[in-house]
Amino acid sequence: MATKTAEGATGGTEPGTEARKDDETTTAGPAEEQTADNQAAGEQAPEEAAEADGGEAGDATEAAGGKAPSGVGQGAGAVVSAALGLVSLSGGWIGTVASAREQLVGQLRTSSTASVATQIKEVYGDAWHTTALWAGLFALAALITGVVVLARPAFGTPGRPQAAWIKSVAWAGVSLGVIGLLLAVLKYSDALLGLPSTG
Repeated sequence: MATKTAEGATGGTEPGTEARKDDETTTAGPAEEQTADNQAAGEQAPEEAAEADGGEAGDATEAAGGKAPSGVGQGAGAVVSAALGLVSLSGGWIGTVASAREQLVGQLRTSSTASVATQIKEVYGDAWHTTALWAGLFALAALITGVVVLARPAFGTPGRPQAAWIKSVAWAGVSLGVIGLLLAVLKYSDALLGLPSTG
């Protein structure tokens, strides 16, 4: 009897234990699956967010890269401005040729019987003024080009700074243009190296 009772008790508890295990497995199964799904979703969310951010950043970079100027034109303008400023100080070959031509024209138009003052003015004075005029034109071109290069970022892409070397070269062109223009005015008005007096 005791054996049967033990067996019955044992037999009764074993199915109960198995039932409880089945219940726990059944109950724990969906919870574990939900936890795994939540973890997978949590891992995928940052990846998707990173991909989305990367895509948006890439699109913004491509859009900005396609529209943003490279600054090559501004650099070229700055170099041209500085070169024109140097030419205005030296006169350049155009000024030399124009001066020689004006001197030749003065010699042809002036008679040998003209006064010394007239000969000096026609032969040398006009040639000197022609040289000063061409130097002033080069200086004015250098000044305008340099100012345009320096003012260009105000009309370009907002927040895009101009390269430091472009600013430096452009300011050099503006400075040389101002100096050349001042010297040209002084030479043309005979305030600097005027014609010698004959009286």
